[in-house]
Amino acid sequence: MESQTKGFAPDLSNQPRGEWLATLRRIGEEYGFAEPMGKSHAAIFVEEGDTLVVAFETMSGIEALSETRTPIGFDMVNANGWSSLSLLSHGDTWFRDERVYAFFDQLQDDGFFDEFENVLFYGAGPCGYAAGAYSVTAPGARVLMLQPQATLDPRVAEWDDRFAEERRRDFTSRYGFAPEMIDAAERAYVIYDPRERLDAMHSALFARPNVTRLRAPFMGGALQSDFRALDLLPGMLTSAAEGRLDTALFASMLRARRNHPPFLRRLLARLDADGRDGLARLLCQNVVGRMPAPRFRRRLTELEAGDDTARTADTG
Repeated sequence: MESQTKGFAPDLSNQPRGEWLATLRRIGEEYGFAEPMGKSHAAIFVEEGDTLVVAFETMSGIEALSETRTPIGFDMVNANGWSSLSLLSHGDTWFRDERVYAFFDQLQDDGFFDEFENVLFYGAGPCGYAAGAYSVTAPGARVLMLQPQATLDPRVAEWDDRFAEERRRDFTSRYGFAPEMIDAAERAYVIYDPRERLDAMHSALFARPNVTRLRAPFMGGALQSDFRALDLLPGMLTSAAEGRLDTALFASMLRARRNHPPFLRRLLARLDADGRDGLARLLCQNVVGRMPAPRFRRRLTELEAGDDTARTADTG
């Protein structure tokens, strides 16, 4: 494909919501296409290279997580020369909408995905569900899902009480059960924190021969936010698109969390809750030796004072 997007790096950070949406639409019209799908959904396509990322995001999520208030796919256009198809929603809709079904039907009928050498579907949470569900329209694609839901159908996932009001959405018709929709994928990756019980239960429903499930302990329930803060997401997208995101590579990426205060705080809280004072002391010593960390310094002082008290009692 001939490059249209050299230096493609739009910055929409200062635009109000109405103008922001209009600008995204103009970008799509200039570099590919823009497709509104009712009041709740839209698609923005930017054509560049032979790798396509199909990323599902909420508009509020883009505004909160992107410094330039642009879809994650735009970053990959700029950094890797990929093409980008951004599926946007107003709020968490799980993209359960007849107009979205029709949009992907049309892409499949037109052979849209056949134009690309590599296709990667991506999303997190409800958007991770959508990435898995709609990947069936591009057989042989790869899929990267962060803590996705498998379904909200109460007959399957009645144990998930986080989205009780959303169970009225239809998860039983077309593109309904995400774990079945990834059967045509060349490889799918599910990343989750095993200590987030409901996320772990959903991840188990994705267990398939073509699925690699990657554990991220103590990373919590906002993986996309944390991975972006750690600048890990571009590398994850690249390695997933190339089919090489295995356990060893993922573990090497997660070493970055050693310098991530939210992860360290969660780890310390768990050690304290389990009464593992020795490990908590070692953790605090490690952290205060590497970075300014008042909370860990205070906790270390408490633990060392406790050790002194225990020694005094033993010799008294």
